[in-house]
Amino acid sequence: MSPSRLDPPLPDAPADGFPSKLVADSRAAVIDNFNASTVTCSHVVASLIRNGGCIIRNILDTPTLAAIEADVRPWILKDQPWTGEFFPPETRRVMGLVEKSKSFTDSIPGNKLYQDVCGELLTSWHESWHGQKLMKSESKPQLNNTIVFSIAPGAKRQELHRDDMNIHNKLEALASHEEYKIGRDCTIGLFVAGKKTTKANGATRFIPRSHLWATSQPPVEDLARHAELNPGDGFMMLASAYHGGSENATTDQERLIYSCFMTKGYLRQEENQYLANSLTSIKRYTPEMQKIIGYSVSNPFLGWVNLEDPRKLVMTEEELRQESGKDLY
Repeated sequence: MSPSRLDPPLPDAPADGFPSKLVADSRAAVIDNFNASTVTCSHVVASLIRNGGCIIRNILDTPTLAAIEADVRPWILKDQPWTGEFFPPETRRVMGLVEKSKSFTDSIPGNKLYQDVCGELLTSWHESWHGQKLMKSESKPQLNNTIVFSIAPGAKRQELHRDDMNIHNKLEALASHEEYKIGRDCTIGLFVAGKKTTKANGATRFIPRSHLWATSQPPVEDLARHAELNPGDGFMMLASAYHGGSENATTDQERLIYSCFMTKGYLRQEENQYLANSLTSIKRYTPEMQKIIGYSVSNPFLGWVNLEDPRKLVMTEEELRQESGKDLY
């Protein structure tokens, strides 16, 4: 089985009680494999709309992977087993990566292709009247969460789920991707392999085209495929698609995955970036990255502090002088 692909489901896998057209569509899906050096934003956007997820090879290079692992490995070793059912006890997690690893933040949430795709699919526009003046507002995406997963041998599979459950995203079924309208999805994820990820060591299971299903439709395990990745490969996915970590059936392989999600600018972030990360750590980043993290106003005026742009809390003295006297609205 070659790396960097989604293996097909068994052709005779049962799916009792499931609409036959949806079964056929998921089985027929050919998952796109792109190369980061040649793929365009429009290619990825079209692929996500069509199938709900795609693989992007070589999205990070070896030195960047090494820098990220050097930052997060001490935190992986400190993590304690999860006490509930969502994560297997063999899984270790690191959150709050904006503070813990600038390498992670700049290269994964800050990846240009990922940000361009999120900009296309998650940016919102709104019109409202202010007296006789029509106000047009643009709300750009913001960082939703940052998580590193280290899945050790013996970890059981995670149940298939949708990550847009946190924002109560209610969807009606679509007959095909041609009916898809931008705005249907509120969150987009990026998973990057820190180590080789295979079906045997727990690669993410993913149901192609499940982003077209109604919220009320439960997952069908037999339709899931495994996103197998080489180190540095990425898997980009709409949060409305069913997915889950798989069993690590090996005896000596760690599955190491770096992940983040972006969400719409007017929604509450899954990971509270303002408490998870210190202001000192935020000041290390560029103004654009600070805005991505959440230190910006979702237009027209959502998220202010003392009726001012929240980025003023992390601006340099020169930036503050340049912004002095400007009206937030």
